Amino acid sequence: MRGRIWLTAGAVLAIAGCGKTEAPAAPEKSVLADGPAAEIREVAEANLPQGVRDAVLAKIPGMKIAETERKERDGKIFYDVEGTRPDGSPVELDLIEEAGTYRVVEMQSDIAWADAPAPVRAVASAAADAFTPARVIESTQEDGTVVYELFAPGKADEPAAEVNWKDGKATLRTTRNEY
Repeated sequence: MRGRIWLTAGAVLAIAGCGKTEAPAAPEKSVLADGPAAEIREVAEANLPQGVRDAVLAKIPGMKIAETERKERDGKIFYDVEGTRPDGSPVELDLIEEAGTYRVVEMQSDIAWADAPAPVRAVASAAADAFTPARVIESTQEDGTVVYELFAPGKADEPAAEVNWKDGKATLRTTRNEY
């Protein structure tokens, strides 16, 4: 009986050894393709659509608006509203226009790379094209996902890479948010 077990085990191992052994997959790339170009113009606070102001103040009552940009990309209209919370801390809200109403889609703050969660830093650092970010934006989305937008040195226009952080899991993004 014991001989048959060893013979069977040996046959199973021999068959298993016939398959190809694949090398571990290379880490994913982190650098995203350039996003679509946007038409951007500054908007004075006095010229903001009332719906933008209402949505901003509903999200952060007492926010002091310092700067606003209107962006049009792929036929969609977005507003980036920067300012300070009542406690003086800086914040940026991104809004999208949908059928004449404005909705806050993300709330952003700059952070130090060292302050990002360790799993976020690990996923970004393991990518084949990893880089040390010159700037990091922590962007809280409507669904609770936090997107870490990583800007490559010398490239301040848009994040070179993004990492999602939700439910304790960090994942490299393969596409950009529309906003």
